[in-house]
Amino acid sequence: MHKEALKLIRSSHYIIIISHVNPDADTLSCALAMSNFLSEEKIKHKVFNKQSDLPSNLDYLSGFNKITDQLPKSYDLAIYMDCGDISRPAISIDENCKIINFDHHQSNNNFGFINFVDDSKASTAEILFDFFIKNNLKVSKNTAECLYTGIYDDTLAFTTPRTDASTFKAVNNLIEFGASPSYIASMFIQRQSLAKLKIQAKVIQSLELYNEGSIAIIYVLPSWLEQTGASYKDCDEAINQVLNLGIVNIAMFLRISDGKTRVSLRSKEDIDISKVAAHFNGGGHKNAAGCRIESQDIEESKKILLDYITSTEK
Repeated sequence: MHKEALKLIRSSHYIIIISHVNPDADTLSCALAMSNFLSEEKIKHKVFNKQSDLPSNLDYLSGFNKITDQLPKSYDLAIYMDCGDISRPAISIDENCKIINFDHHQSNNNFGFINFVDDSKASTAEILFDFFIKNNLKVSKNTAECLYTGIYDDTLAFTTPRTDASTFKAVNNLIEFGASPSYIASMFIQRQSLAKLKIQAKVIQSLELYNEGSIAIIYVLPSWLEQTGASYKDCDEAINQVLNLGIVNIAMFLRISDGKTRVSLRSKEDIDISKVAAHFNGGGHKNAAGCRIESQDIEESKKILLDYITSTEK
């Protein structure tokens, strides 16, 4: 299958590499890693993300400034990166276009013509790394930096349950290929804005504990973003900070988006939070998932979520 996919890539006239909305490091770093390879092979392509506002802390990755929010007029292959389902990028492509699907979400239904989907992997970057290795392809320093970043972020610095020996083997190889952990840490982590610090403080102050402290809820209001000059992306790390509390087993982060309440869900150990997401037509992983509630009211959305979670625990 790896060789079949490589043959399809090399025979394509124009390729679009697609990343998901509200992009994280895994989806963008994989897209850019593939882009670096295609550029080295002199294969025409574009890296697409529907949003123009991308995480600025990833701007050190090679090709970042060439990501576009405009679909090309014609293309004969689409490569989806880290998309749990075909709707995750929030676009529709030509139904005649073949798709290669790289992903590690358990909600993925193998929507591609060729699928590299493994929900035992801690990141899609690991799956893409395997694709390069099994095809005996050269992994350049730029590509190694992309893949290392994707693995580092999606494993929360190598701490998630699916982080295993194969993860560290991949990371070791990427370092040998030129990725510098200290450089990536300085660029990815140590360039935070004052606005991010201010909004995270507000979000943490919104903390509410339920069910004897085992369930934590935090949220952000649009007015807080205006006051601090921050963006929704600046709030993302707060949910992991809350989950680090010893008594907390489930953490939820709520914010208003497109007339609905967008919910990020996190859990510890054997609690499968993806089941909660699935109930609300969302998806994700066992310990990290997301969904939307059909309400613009944070309080109403909190009640809906809590009522469902507590009812399933009885």
